[in-house]
Amino acid sequence: MYRYDEFDDKMVRERARQFRGQVARRLQGALSEEEFKPLRLMNGLYLQLHAYMLRVAIPYGVLSSLQLRQLAHIADKYDKGYGHFTTRQNIQYNWIKLEETPDILEDLADVEMHAIQTSGNCIRNVTADHFAGASADEIDDPRPYSELIRQWSTFHPEFSFLPRKFKIAVSGSAEDRAAIKVHDIGIGLVRDKQNNVALRIIVGGGQGRTPYIGATLHECLPVGDMLDYLEAILRVYNQWGRRDNLFKARIKILVAHLGAEEMKRRVDEEWQRIRKTSNRAVDVDASMARLRGYFTPPTWAQVSAQDSKEFQAQCQKDEAFSLWVRRNVAAHRQKGYAIATISLKTPGSIAGDATSHQMRALADLTETYAHDEIRVSHEQNLVWPHVREADLYHLWQELVGLDLASPNNGLITDMICCPGMDYCALATARSIPLAQRLGVRFQDIQRQNDIGELKIKISGCINACGHHHVGHIGILGVDRRGEEYYQISLGGHAGDDASLGQIVGPAFPSDKIVDAVETIVATYLQKRQGKERFLDTWRRLGNDVFKERLYASD
Repeated sequence: MYRYDEFDDKMVRERARQFRGQVARRLQGALSEEEFKPLRLMNGLYLQLHAYMLRVAIPYGVLSSLQLRQLAHIADKYDKGYGHFTTRQNIQYNWIKLEETPDILEDLADVEMHAIQTSGNCIRNVTADHFAGASADEIDDPRPYSELIRQWSTFHPEFSFLPRKFKIAVSGSAEDRAAIKVHDIGIGLVRDKQNNVALRIIVGGGQGRTPYIGATLHECLPVGDMLDYLEAILRVYNQWGRRDNLFKARIKILVAHLGAEEMKRRVDEEWQRIRKTSNRAVDVDASMARLRGYFTPPTWAQVSAQDSKEFQAQCQKDEAFSLWVRRNVAAHRQKGYAIATISLKTPGSIAGDATSHQMRALADLTETYAHDEIRVSHEQNLVWPHVREADLYHLWQELVGLDLASPNNGLITDMICCPGMDYCALATARSIPLAQRLGVRFQDIQRQNDIGELKIKISGCINACGHHHVGHIGILGVDRRGEEYYQISLGGHAGDDASLGQIVGPAFPSDKIVDAVETIVATYLQKRQGKERFLDTWRRLGNDVFKERLYASD
């Protein structure tokens, strides 16, 4: 795990000190809200419907037990006893008092955390595969790449005021678990012809009002050229991205306007200019070698054949535990170890929320059983990347007691859901109550397993914070003359073969949307072939069959 150096520590503490002065001037009336707004956004502070919301950065989703305990402390002291983990691998606090924000930033600095790059028109918190450094299918660990991009992009003078926010994600495995094709820049680690690690660079993906799947600008970029190539992309965007229209300012609009070939031509031209004129202030190869030292594997415990036998016996003896293992435990690269997903989606709960009690308990378990490391996934769950199979039964029992043991990873109740109109000033409909109702409707775990992999994603407005465009079933909340309606799209996917969902038809009122999802599921179960996944069935049939059933009584 990366540890701050002297520069990092000084930087975040100086930022907290500066913000204390800015808040004091705002409270005294020396700064108007218009003058204060860009300053608070630079520190992750939003003004929401009921209170200020603070978004705290968790770079590439990695937390230690010490940091998780501090997040619990902040939830108790400054909020209402819980935090909300987001699709950007961050955590948000929704009930913050302005005058206490500088104290929170200082508390974060004590555990090497901050709220920088969580808001504003800058390069945002870099996200990565939550199985990084553990997955059996990994090409290379994406965390050193993500950390280097974080160091390079933080306070970069040329990119501190971009046309709009800018999001970068890094995937290190053959299976894309970081949704790189719907980011401004997505980086996939690949192998070149000499079997060296290289980078696939994807540009111009995104969701919101005008969703796009990103275009590949480089199939196999040498790692040493990473920062120069990223700088070329951002320079082209900074120069040609629109600033006259907020809704057309993202790089996806520029790529769509120019076309992928012209965008690549301009980026390559700028890249060559950088290579000729730059002395490369950052030696990528040397920096990567240094950073890899921060992300070395843990010291693995010795695993015996007896350990494996006991684990298998526990699975056979306890059906509930076995079900959790099948759904929430993934293969680890180290024999005798596993990757465990901790569900923050107990049916009826609020997706992504964790109480301070749960955070403290998880911190204790993380320190004792998980090599002091826990991850936040972009799917709003938590992950233990390194746990012994021999410890899984005990850990599962602890999770049961914490109401965090739902065996629903990838199933219909494992929904992504934005805060919606319960908190967000931009939302046009509620997301949380709908997700709760759907969770209760489909809570029977046997039924969930019969349905199989099916990802519902819910957004409370067109900004798509709930990723509805890439949901197998995507639900968008809209306002119809003061009433909440929900528009359904089908066939979205955020993985390697990414696709955008297609709208089925007219939106449904709030009292009919859960039944509409039920109809979609029933149609799928009737039409699927063998054990075909929902996404595969939809890709075979398209929207028409589902549309006919949904609107049959109209």
